[in-house]
Amino acid sequence: MKIYIFVDIEGISGVSSRKYISMDEGRPDLVALARKYMAEDTNACIEGCFRAGATEVIVRDGHGGSSNMTREQIDPRADFIDGMTPGVRFADIEGADGLILLGYHAMAGTAGAVLEHTYSSVEIQNIWLNGRKAGEVGIDAAIAAEHKIPVILVSGDDKVCAEASEWIPGVVTCEVKKSFCSFGARIPSLEKTRALITRKTEEAVRKLREIPCIKLDYPVKYRVELVERRQPTPWAKHIDGRTYEMETDSVEQTLLGKN
Repeated sequence: MKIYIFVDIEGISGVSSRKYISMDEGRPDLVALARKYMAEDTNACIEGCFRAGATEVIVRDGHGGSSNMTREQIDPRADFIDGMTPGVRFADIEGADGLILLGYHAMAGTAGAVLEHTYSSVEIQNIWLNGRKAGEVGIDAAIAAEHKIPVILVSGDDKVCAEASEWIPGVVTCEVKKSFCSFGARIPSLEKTRALITRKTEEAVRKLREIPCIKLDYPVKYRVELVERRQPTPWAKHIDGRTYEMETDSVEQTLLGKN
């Protein structure tokens, strides 16, 4: 049984503000700490996978330039994808029985959610799939479904857990903090959250046959509202100066700018 773990950082245990994820905030010590927490959450998840009978686990560092964790930090039972994987969101996911979205955050604009955004707070305001506003959980679940793989577990704050439940029927969620705003949260001890991640992962892997892939009608109407204006292009319908829409047979390739 093959399980794929895609790891972001904003929803990791102990992370509560930009000081943990951006060197521009002047706290490199907190950035280093968040990356350490990221690896420790990942190892707690790997442990749950193997307890539930996984025979193969792949970990992908999915935050920023994908250089937040090192091979030596990750449980040796799992394979680790380091660095960039051009043209594909989940490299080597084919044949996986389930996808775990670890350390995720709520979609852009979610009230009270820690570090909420959708892929890039610098470039993107909002994304919609078939008229429904979507964040990284919904879009990544759609991409996984294009590979016929269900998302079985989402971890992060209470807001992203609620979002995941709305998008993915039957998904197991793992709440590691309660958010108050974009830069504040109530955080349990790391010992508690790591134990919870292991337990929830084990639960998700054991019930993965009960969790379906999400379903979208294709071609998908993919609409993006940008932060800055862009010039009209012949391959998209422009709603206004910052918003455009196109139909696509691949959410993945559209997200990655390949069609």
